[in-house]
Amino acid sequence: MSGTIEVKPAPPAPVLKQVVTTARIRRPSRWTEARRSFRRHWQLYLLIIVPLAYFVIFKYIPISNAVIAFKDYSPIKGPWGSDWVGFRNFELFFQNPVFWTLVKNTFILAAYTVLASFPIPIILAIALNEIRTGFFKKTVQLVTYAPYFISTVVVVSMTILVLSPRIGFVDDAIGLFGIPAIDFLGDPNYFRHIYVWSDVWQTTGYSAVIYLAALAGIDPALHESAKIDGASRIMRILHVDLPGIMPTAVIILVLGVGNIMSIGFEKAFLFQNPLNLAQSEIIATYVYKTGLLNADFSMATAVGLFNSVLNLFLLLGVNFAAKRITGSGLWS
Repeated sequence: MSGTIEVKPAPPAPVLKQVVTTARIRRPSRWTEARRSFRRHWQLYLLIIVPLAYFVIFKYIPISNAVIAFKDYSPIKGPWGSDWVGFRNFELFFQNPVFWTLVKNTFILAAYTVLASFPIPIILAIALNEIRTGFFKKTVQLVTYAPYFISTVVVVSMTILVLSPRIGFVDDAIGLFGIPAIDFLGDPNYFRHIYVWSDVWQTTGYSAVIYLAALAGIDPALHESAKIDGASRIMRILHVDLPGIMPTAVIILVLGVGNIMSIGFEKAFLFQNPLNLAQSEIIATYVYKTGLLNADFSMATAVGLFNSVLNLFLLLGVNFAAKRITGSGLWS
C-alpha cells in the first residue's frame, strides 16, 4: 500500500549496552582533559606557580610544626624529638586564671571592630556612587583611601600624639569647655574605642573600593526602570543598590566574623601599656609574650592552635547561617 511507513524494530538490549559501553570507553579521562587544559592555558598555570609556592612553603609546611603544642618542646631535641605530653599544655591554658579574660577581651574587641567597620564602607561607597561631580568624588576617594597605606606603627604614633594629655590637641580642645585633661591611653575604658575607630579610619576607604566595584556591576537598566516607576533616590538605593551588593557584603561579613578571634597583634601591642592591660591583653599579645619573651614555645603554640580552631568553627557557623538566611556564602 502506497504511503505506508515502515517502522524498524529497535536494536536488542545487548546492542544498546555495547553502544553505551563503547561511548564510556571513548570518553577522555580526567588526566587527559587536564593535559589538554594545561596545553591550552599554560600561561595561566604558570602565573599561579608563585602564589601556590608561597602558600605551600609559608602556610602549609609550617602546619606540621604545630605538633609542638602536644609536646614539651626543646630546641635541642627539635619538634619531633621532644617529649610527648598530650593535651597538658591546653589544660594548663584552660586552667590559667587569665584564660577567660583573654577570650573575653579578644572577642569583644574583634566583635566591636567588625560591627563598626562593616556598615561604614557600605555607606561611603553608596554616597560616592551617588556623587556626579568628578573632582569632589576623586578627592574624597583619595582622602579616605590614603590612610590604608600608612604603616600601623605610624598610625599608632599619630594617635598617641593626638591623645597625649600634655601635647595632644584633643585635651586642649576639651579644656576650652573646662573639662580636665584625660589620659585616654592610660584609662582601660578608652582602649577599645581608640583601637576600633583608628582602625575604621585606616581601612574604610580601602573597603569602600570593593563595594564601589560591586555597585559598578549593577545593571543600569534597573535604575532606569526604577526612575520610570517614580522611585526616589533613597528608594533606588534601598531596592537596587543594596540588593546588588548584598552577596559581596555577606562574603566580607563572613570573612570578618570568621577572623574574629585573630585580631591583629601589632596595633594592640603598640597601644598596650601597664595602665590599660586589663582590656588590651588579648590572645595575640599573650602568645607573643609567652612564646618569645618567656620562651615557652609549646604553650604559645597550643594557645595559637586553640585560637585557630575556634576561628574555623566560627567561620563555618557564620557561613552556614549566612547561606540559610541570604542564600549567599563562601561556598555557594
